[in-house]
Amino acid sequence: MASPPDTSKTIKLERYNSYLRKLNSTKLINASSKLLFRATLLVALILVFIFTINYPPLSADSGGNHLHTHRNFMSSAFYGGSGQGGAAWEKQVRHSSTPRRPNGMSVLVTGAAGFVGSHCSMALKKRGDGVLGLDNFNNYYDPSLKRARQSLLLKHQIFIVEGDLNDAALLSKLFDVVPFTHILHLAAQAGVRYAMQNPQSYISSNIAGFVNLLEVAKAANPQPAIVWASSSSVYGLNTENPFSELHRTDQPASLYAATKKAGEEIAHTYNHIYGLSLTGLRFFTVYGPWGRPDMAYFFFTKDILQGKQIDIYKTHDAKEVARDFTYIDDIVKGCLGALDTAEKSTGSGGKKKAPAQLRIYNLGNTSPVPVGKLVSVLENLLNTKAKKHIITMPRNGDVPFTHANVSLALKDFGYKPSTDLPTGLRKFVKWYVGYYGIQSRRTRVLTDRNWVALQFIGFALIRVWYRLWIESMIMTGSSRFLLNGLELRSFLGFGF
Repeated sequence: MASPPDTSKTIKLERYNSYLRKLNSTKLINASSKLLFRATLLVALILVFIFTINYPPLSADSGGNHLHTHRNFMSSAFYGGSGQGGAAWEKQVRHSSTPRRPNGMSVLVTGAAGFVGSHCSMALKKRGDGVLGLDNFNNYYDPSLKRARQSLLLKHQIFIVEGDLNDAALLSKLFDVVPFTHILHLAAQAGVRYAMQNPQSYISSNIAGFVNLLEVAKAANPQPAIVWASSSSVYGLNTENPFSELHRTDQPASLYAATKKAGEEIAHTYNHIYGLSLTGLRFFTVYGPWGRPDMAYFFFTKDILQGKQIDIYKTHDAKEVARDFTYIDDIVKGCLGALDTAEKSTGSGGKKKAPAQLRIYNLGNTSPVPVGKLVSVLENLLNTKAKKHIITMPRNGDVPFTHANVSLALKDFGYKPSTDLPTGLRKFVKWYVGYYGIQSRRTRVLTDRNWVALQFIGFALIRVWYRLWIESMIMTGSSRFLLNGLELRSFLGFGF
C-alpha cells in the first residue's frame, strides 16, 4: 500500500509565501502612511502660508502706516541737488521729453508727482508724447505718496526733476536743454482750509511761482503753449447754477480761490503783452486712485475703516453740502483735449507779434452729489457703517455747492465726462485697500470663511492619515503603538 504524499514542504512554502505577502503588505501600508503623513504636513504648511499671505493687517496704520514703503534709491544726479545740470542729468531730461510719435508734443508737466499731474503724465507718455516732470515734493501731505507716484512714472520712463517753480535758474536750464512745445502747469498749493494756517505758501506757489514760470516761457524761443490748472473755487459766492465761464468770479470765498483768480488775471496779462497762448482749466472736485489724502473722499475712507467719527457739513440754513465730483480719467481727457487744441504762442524773445489764444474752461461732472450720499456709497463699498457727526459748515472758505456747466469744453474739444460717483469710488476703494494693504469687513468675512474651509480640509486629511496609521499598526501587530493610537483616538473622539 502506497504511502500518502509528503505535504510538509508545500505547507511550509505556503506559510512562507503568506508571511512574505503579509510582510510586503505591512511595508506597503507603512510606506503609504509615511507618504500620506508627509503629504498632510506639506499641505498643512501650504495652507498656513496661504492664510498668512492673504490675511494682511486690518488697520491702515499698522505695519508702519502702509505696506508700501517707498525709498529714494536714485542718485542725486537724477533727483536734483548737486547732480543737476550734469551730463547724465541732461541726458535723462532729453530722453524723457523726446516724443515717440510723429508730430508728438514735448510737454513740461509741473506738479508731475501730484494727483492730476501723475495721471496726465502717464496718459501723455502712453500715447507717445515726450514728458518731463517738475515737482518740489513738499510735505503738504505725505511725501511718500508722491514718491510712489514718481516710482510709477519712472517705470514708464518719465523723469521728474526735483525743484521749485521759484527757482528761475533751474527753469531756464530746462528750457535751454529742451525746446518744449507745451507746458501743462498743475503745480500749486492746493486746499481751501490750509490757507488759514499757511497763507504765504499760496502766494509763493500760486502767484509768484506762476509768474516765474510765465517769465521763463515768454523768453523762450519758440514760446510754448500753456495749459494750466485754475479751480472751480474761483466762483466763490456765486449763486447761479450751473456754474458757467460767463458767471462772475470776483467774490472768492477763500485765499486759495483768490490766488487762482489772480492766476487767471495774470494769464490774461501775459497773453496780452507777450503773446503767450494760455488755457485755464477750472477743475471741479477731482477724485480717484492715487488721490490726495486731504480730500474728503480720501480721509472719509480712512476714518471709516478705522472706526473714527467723520464730520459731515450742512449749510447754515440746514441744507446738504454738495459737490460736482469729477473722476480723474475724465479730467485727464479734458487736459489732453485742451493741449491738443491749444494754438501756438505768437511771441518770440519776449515780444508779441500777433494776438494769441486765451481760453478758460470748466472741467466737471455736471452732476452734483450731496456729501451724505458720498458717505453712503463708501459705506456700501467698505461694508462698514460710518460714525457720522453732522455739523454746521464753519466759515473757513468752503462753499456749499458746486455744479459745472461744461458745454464750452464739449464744443471746443469734445469734453464729455462719463464716470458716475459710485463707479469712480469703486475704483478708488479698490486702489486704496490695495495700496495700504487693508481689508474691508466684507473681505474679512470671506477670508474667515475660507479659513474655516481650509481648517476642515486639513482636519479631514489628518483623520484619513490617522485611520491608515491605526490599520497599519493592527496589521503589524504593534501593540504598544496600537494602544497609544487607541488612546489618542478616544481622546480626539475619532471613530471608525
